[in-house]
Amino acid sequence: MNSVTIDGRPIGPGHPPYLIAEMSGNHKGELSRAIALVEAAAAAGADAVKLQTYTADTITIDHDGPGFRLEGGLWNGRTLHDLYREAHTPWDWHAPLFARARELGITIFSSPFDETAVELLEGLDAPAFKIASFEIVDLPLIRRAARSGRPLIVSTGLATLGEVAEAVEAAGTAPLALLHCVSGYPTPPEDCNLRTIPHLSEAFGLPVGLSDHTRGVAVPVAAVALGATVIEKHFTLSRADGGVDADFSLEPDEFRAMAEAARTAWSALGRVSYGVEPSEAGGRDYRRSLYLVADVGAGEPLTAASVRSIRPGFGMAPKHLPEVLGRRAARPLRRGEPLRWDMLAPEEAP
Repeated sequence: MNSVTIDGRPIGPGHPPYLIAEMSGNHKGELSRAIALVEAAAAAGADAVKLQTYTADTITIDHDGPGFRLEGGLWNGRTLHDLYREAHTPWDWHAPLFARARELGITIFSSPFDETAVELLEGLDAPAFKIASFEIVDLPLIRRAARSGRPLIVSTGLATLGEVAEAVEAAGTAPLALLHCVSGYPTPPEDCNLRTIPHLSEAFGLPVGLSDHTRGVAVPVAAVALGATVIEKHFTLSRADGGVDADFSLEPDEFRAMAEAARTAWSALGRVSYGVEPSEAGGRDYRRSLYLVADVGAGEPLTAASVRSIRPGFGMAPKHLPEVLGRRAARPLRRGEPLRWDMLAPEEAP
């Protein structure tokens, strides 16, 4: 399987999950809050913090006609332009956010939504690009991002398998990872279909992760157990403070708990093993085995009253009990002795 390296960090099945804190619009239009989100993400154990690079006018138009006003969900009744004007990260914030992240040693990159955003991020030497689910069908955007030579992470929300294949083809030779995604805000866990993760990985031979919009941390941890190599989760300082994505975002303590659980889940995957692990050392000594539970005189037969399968495990395996019952003792046997073959008299010829 191909692997991806972002900012020196390898991403793939042989490495711990790559954890991305998605800032989105949870900065609430305040640069100080955006910088605090970068700082909190670093402290919470994220490998990377991710922005979104667009303006309301690069992603839509200011229009109230059919299709331009949202119906249902968290943003019911708002026009696209109004929502994106609130949620966007101003372009002049990008340089100080990139600088602060680099001071903290946390990777920072973004989702560009048009060619001008790609150019801005190239100028900041972004180490990767994320293609959002709704942009997976924008093949020219994917081709433009791929021409940069930077790794791409592509979310698959709303996409058919055929559309995913077209996006992979558009990426060409660029290092590429896919994120299984359900673009519901929030996403009910029963819609997550996490079994898609190993299927995507097998279908395309690529690292596959999860861009998660559920509440809580159970789903991303389960995804790691199914092979997810990347986890992207929306991040906020406090849901109580509001923000366009706050409802399904994790607070710093929650993100830290998810990070620890996800990395533990990855560590627990280990390998296929039927041997004795270090933590089991000595455990075999306390399995059941055959012991004398009553004294038996020399030449007397062993019976169910004198031999039983008990702990510890220094005697013969319990599977031999039918073979030894009725055999005669080769010498006096004492209660508490582990049974061995040399304690039995040779069988008499028929």
